[in-house]
Amino acid sequence: MKIIMLGAPGAGKGTQAKKIAEKCGIPHISTGDIFRANIKNGTELGKKAKTYMDQGLLVPDELVCDLVVDRIQQDDCKKGYILDGFPRTIPQAESLDKALQAIGEKMDYAIDVEVPDENIVKRMGGRRACVGCGATYHLVYAPTKKEGICDVCGGELILRDDDKPETVQKRLGVYHEQTQPLIDYYKNQGILREVDGSVDMEDVFKEILNILGV
Repeated sequence: MKIIMLGAPGAGKGTQAKKIAEKCGIPHISTGDIFRANIKNGTELGKKAKTYMDQGLLVPDELVCDLVVDRIQQDDCKKGYILDGFPRTIPQAESLDKALQAIGEKMDYAIDVEVPDENIVKRMGGRRACVGCGATYHLVYAPTKKEGICDVCGGELILRDDDKPETVQKRLGVYHEQTQPLIDYYKNQGILREVDGSVDMEDVFKEILNILGV
């Protein structure tokens, strides 16, 4: 089962991707993890990606696609996989389709976790991260035992710049401009399935499992 997770930053698609991966026994693949693994292992693709990242530049679509295709051809992906955070744009989606076609594969589902922007701004504004160990919490959904103090290392908790309302609004703007067109792209392919991500996390998960027939 080959799945693409879609949804705005903060919609909870990463959380759902992990849960589906665990339930179905398939790997959860995020581009961040692929970059880190290739750079750490000093692969040719990793070295190429690092030259862009070191300059603060975006890794070109073609190279990102090469890294993803290299990853999905590994043994643990034989039963399927979940792509999280890729593709982000139409050119990336087209590159992925072309690469999959070349190895005789295609995606089965593109699952869009739909959450209104105002819910996302509120949700991300409640996130807190530990300055010491990086553990993350949420004031409402995953609070610490002692307010403002990390359960793991006792460090101080902060609201990261990434989670501040003005930053979230900017990220949502980029998402709607670049990634939203993917919704239509996969709808036209007949593989798009939409779920309401504003309800309880477990209910979202149940709905996704129903779609997948698991």
